[in-house]
Amino acid sequence: MAPLLLLLLLLLATAHGLGECPDASGAAGGSPTAPTCGGALGVHIEGDRAQSGAPSVQVTLGYTPELASSALVGRITASTFVLEQPRCVFERFPTENIWLVVAVPEAVNDFNNSLGPGTPERAFQEFPSPARAYMTLNTTLPNYACPKPSEGIAVLHVGIETSCANDTSRPTCNGPLPGSGPYQVKFLAFNGSVPVAETQWSLPITLRTAEDPSSIPVPGSGHSGGMIALTTILSILFAILLAGLLAMLVFCSDTCDVSGSFSKPEVVSVRRYNTHHVYDQPAARL
Repeated sequence: MAPLLLLLLLLLATAHGLGECPDASGAAGGSPTAPTCGGALGVHIEGDRAQSGAPSVQVTLGYTPELASSALVGRITASTFVLEQPRCVFERFPTENIWLVVAVPEAVNDFNNSLGPGTPERAFQEFPSPARAYMTLNTTLPNYACPKPSEGIAVLHVGIETSCANDTSRPTCNGPLPGSGPYQVKFLAFNGSVPVAETQWSLPITLRTAEDPSSIPVPGSGHSGGMIALTTILSILFAILLAGLLAMLVFCSDTCDVSGSFSKPEVVSVRRYNTHHVYDQPAARL
């Protein structure tokens, strides 16, 4: 009986140990890569971030990226947009590499910060499918000096590199965006391969839609609405003038002696009279 009681107590203790969730930050060593709990065994996986086993970003900053001033010409085009530089944002990270992340809105909620720049999942050439985000425009804090310079334009032009758009050896290319979007962006700082700080995601950015080339009027190939109206009016006036001229000719052919105007002048004949009685008078009378 005693052995059965001991076996029952052992089974109860084992079941109790499996039902508890170990604290990753407690006596287990606080390893951030320790499996978390969920389900029957307490294992919880949050998107692809937990699957990678890499640490998530440590600091989320309050800064939200925003577009440059609307007064800037070309702020948004069909394949590019211009952002304000994140000045006075990463002062606590003087040596970290700061990257710009461009993503489709569907990738924002479960974005995996541990997938670093240059990986296939973050390659520009694979964006927006299968890669739902890419990373580009890396720099360090000195290029985002604080305060903002009083002179000059401190902005970031996104999508202006055309030479590397199809070059798979440059996965961090700042190439033209493949469509009108929308897109969302944030800044992400790495210490080596470890993400250490990030900003908030921007509001969705929608690019301009390119016009169909066939709908763009080309000089010499078409006419404006005003030109067509003017041509129509002149055509009507010319028709009225021509009809009036024809009516005048018909009327004049019935009432006017048109042929007399062009007849040859009549020949005037002068009859010659012989005054013989003047020359037949006798000389004596003289």
